[in-house]
Order: sequence, then structure tokens, then C-alpha cells
Amino acid sequence: MNTAVEDTRHLTNGPVAAPPVFGPRMIALVLRVGLGLVMFSGGLHKLFQAYDPARQAAFVERYLSAEGYISQFWVSYLFEGALGTVLTPLLFLTLLSGFEFLCGMLLIAGVLVRPLALIWALLFWSFVAALPVVTARGAEIAAATHETPALLVMIRDIGLSGLFFVLFNIGAGRYSLDERLFGASATRSSLHYDPLGLLLRLSIALPLLVGGAFAGYGHIQTFGVPAPVLIALALPLLLNVGVRFAGVGIMALMLWFSFQSFDLGRSLIANMNAFKREFAFFAVGLVLALVGGGRSFSILRIREGWQNLIRPGRAVALPGREVSSTTREAG
Repeated sequence: MNTAVEDTRHLTNGPVAAPPVFGPRMIALVLRVGLGLVMFSGGLHKLFQAYDPARQAAFVERYLSAEGYISQFWVSYLFEGALGTVLTPLLFLTLLSGFEFLCGMLLIAGVLVRPLALIWALLFWSFVAALPVVTARGAEIAAATHETPALLVMIRDIGLSGLFFVLFNIGAGRYSLDERLFGASATRSSLHYDPLGLLLRLSIALPLLVGGAFAGYGHIQTFGVPAPVLIALALPLLLNVGVRFAGVGIMALMLWFSFQSFDLGRSLIANMNAFKREFAFFAVGLVLALVGGGRSFSILRIREGWQNLIRPGRAVALPGREVSSTTREAG
């Protein structure tokens, strides 16, 4: 007997069903809009600077300085070698900002969601590789630069990469132009949610854990709260216990950080840029609060979790019009 319910809006996460309205299409919608706002806010804010003659020099300096985001290796490769004959720092930053802004609008509208999600899931790691960092003990540093490892400085971007990988696996979601153009196939009708839930948990838990464990070191984001608060939110996600409550806490934390970061003296776009990543982290908090974090690697099921690390076992489906072969075989 096939126990799967033939309904695209029904999400099964183990023996207990989550609210039917919050299935794969809604998960994709929430993540898509959250990530789209990150791209839209950041890209538009940078474009305003790139096209403002009074701010262009400071804009380029912010990225190319020792405390910026592009190391000397990439400066030499992009602007001082063969590419430098056609590519200037301002042109490069303008093109990248324009692409970021365009991708943000497309994601919010739900256009080409899976290709864009894959591109940005990989592109965020290039930002880690580009960061200028000096971590050698006793090294003579002529100019102030990042002395915290790049993985820790850019941990929020690594978290965003994880969210983009989840979105790539699910598809465009509800209210997307992809679904209007390509039909229901634009969003997966059935999913193995456990590994995606694990990736969602880690994508927000790691930024929280890094902020809590390394608070006070250079360029470590603590979201405006004491370190123990961040660790208290990260541990339930890592242990997979009380994930829904942690999701509510994450939403509250992102709202608090956004409120703290808001400055009436800045433009709306500048304010949105100040807490742009938090749009996506608020979205993942909402998903975790409503759906949970899957069943993978729970402290309550630690033996089963390590067994599944070696053998994947049977898929837990998010059933819809098409039911995975593993679910049919289980029936």
C-alpha cells in the first residue's frame, strides 16, 4: 500500500505531517524571496555608488584596500595582466554589482531560479578565496588587513551558499514565473527532506556558532547580541533538538539585528544593504520553525544518524504528483 498522500502541498517529515500548506513550493518561495532580497539590496546599493562620480573612488578603494575584499593575487590577475587591458576595477565591480542586482530581481520574480541558485551557491565561495588575509604568526604587516581566517570572516556567505544549494534542489516554488512558463516541473514534487533540512540547519548554525565562539575578533559578526545567545541558538540546530523553537529565535534575532542596524540618516537601500544577509537568515528561520530540520543527525537518534552517514537508507519523500521510486518500493 502506498502511504504517500497525492498532494503537492503535503509535506511529510517522518511519521507526523507538517501543515499541508507548507510543502516544497512554499519552502522554495520563502527561500527564493529571502535570497533574492539579499542580491537585490546588495547589488542596487553598490550600483548607486558605482554610478556616482563623487563616490566611485571610495567604492573601488573599499574593495581593493588591504582591509577590502579582493586580495593582491586577484588584483594582479584581473587588472594587471592580460585582462587588465579591458577590465578596470570600477568596470569589474559595476558588472558584478549589476549581475547581483539583476539576479535578485529574477529570483524574487521566480525566473531561472535553479540555474541562478547554482551559480550563486558556487560564486559565494569565490568571495572566500578572494579575501586578503594574513594569519602567519609573527608576520610583518605593512598595512592593516584581515587577520581572522577567511572562512570565519565570510561564514555568513558560506551559509548563503548552503541556502542556494537547497533552493537549487527544490526549484522555483510557488508564485514563480518558472512555474508559469514550465509548469509544475519547475519545482520538485517530491523530496528527500532530511539532507536538505540538515543543510538548512548548518547554513544558519555555523554563522551563529562562529559569532558566539569568536566574538571580539576582527570582522566576526555577532548580530548585536552576547556570544552565549548565539551559541544557545546554534546548539539546537546542530543537535537537531528543539529546531522549531530555534527557528523562532533566529527570526527574532534577525529582526533585532535589522532594527539595531537601521539608521534614519541613510537611504532605504543603504539600510537594506546593512542587513541584507539577514533577509535570507530570517527566511531559513521561518522554514525551520514551520517544517523542522529533518531527521538527520539528531542527538536523540545518534546511532541511526551515524549509520545513515555510511548507508543512506530509504528516502523520506515530500510526496506530490510523482512519488519517488524508493517510496513506491517501501509501499
